[in-house]
Amino acid sequence: MRLFLTGLLILSSAVPAAPPAQYGWPLTGTPAVTRRFEPPPEPWLPGHRGVDLAGSPGAVVRAAGDGRVIFAGMIAGRGVVSVAHADGVRTTYEPVIPTTTAGLAVRRGDPLGRLDPGHPGCPRPACLHWGARRGETYLDPLSLLGLGRVRLKPLRSAAGRAVRPPAVAHPRWTRRCDRRRAAARRPPTD
Repeated sequence: MRLFLTGLLILSSAVPAAPPAQYGWPLTGTPAVTRRFEPPPEPWLPGHRGVDLAGSPGAVVRAAGDGRVIFAGMIAGRGVVSVAHADGVRTTYEPVIPTTTAGLAVRRGDPLGRLDPGHPGCPRPACLHWGARRGETYLDPLSLLGLGRVRLKPLRSAAGRAVRPPAVAHPRWTRRCDRRRAAARRPPTD
């Protein structure tokens, strides 16, 4: 086992290191998700267009990725900061007491403000509502970290109708069935 692990480590050290992740958590550590992304079925219907992360009042809220602050101020009585990223994603953070200003370039992990308590529906002393979108499409912010839910959609034909994929048997099962069929076709050897 030790030899295998040593060989594995030596092998892995020869492989170039992976590039650092593009996005990270907007709060220190790995915060608990108190409410998940719940997109509405239609853009005009109600839904939860982000995730709520548990935090403590006054915690530093950080930029999830490199970008430019496009808004830092009050909306409907709550502090909001929005950051535009080079890949077309825009992330939003609320309720935040902003410590940054619009137009400022930020790097992943740079402070944007302090977490303000009072997010509606938060079961903890304070929660950060973290949103993300590309254009007009809201995204699950956890997908920026590689943690979003996978949603399977039905296959569609060119006419737009749902298509049932062909049944595919496991290769081992197929070989076993082929052997049984061949054995059944052989004449008895008595």
